[in-house]
Amino acid sequence: MKKNRKILVVEDDLAMKAIVSKKLKANSYDVIEASDGKKAVAAISREKPDLVLLDLMLPQLDGFGVLKWIRENKEAKISATPVIILSNLYSNEDIMKAQALKIQGYFVKAYLTTDDILHEIDDVFEKTLRPLAD
Repeated sequence: MKKNRKILVVEDDLAMKAIVSKKLKANSYDVIEASDGKKAVAAISREKPDLVLLDLMLPQLDGFGVLKWIRENKEAKISATPVIILSNLYSNEDIMKAQALKIQGYFVKAYLTTDDILHEIDDVFEKTLRPLAD
């Protein structure tokens, strides 16, 4: 049996988080959820996900703070974690700030379907991660 990839969905909108998580689970991904930046940092430290779907507007610690924490982490598995931004912030400044922190993708939630998200995740795994053993 093929091992599942672990994805952390960091989203404070409960409906959005539920929709995305359901789609990922239906496609054999293991899903962890966090509703704020501090919980995201704790989940990343504990679970070491294979990918993070990250909102930028979060309580406690915003998405940029979480992303910076990931990239500056001393543990290589954490600092190299692929991150895809899913946000309604879409100014050039926000996009450039996120790109400077080596994200794998930046998507505006209002213009995205769960199929788009799934396709992007599959693409990131194909490009950045070696296959898991059966």
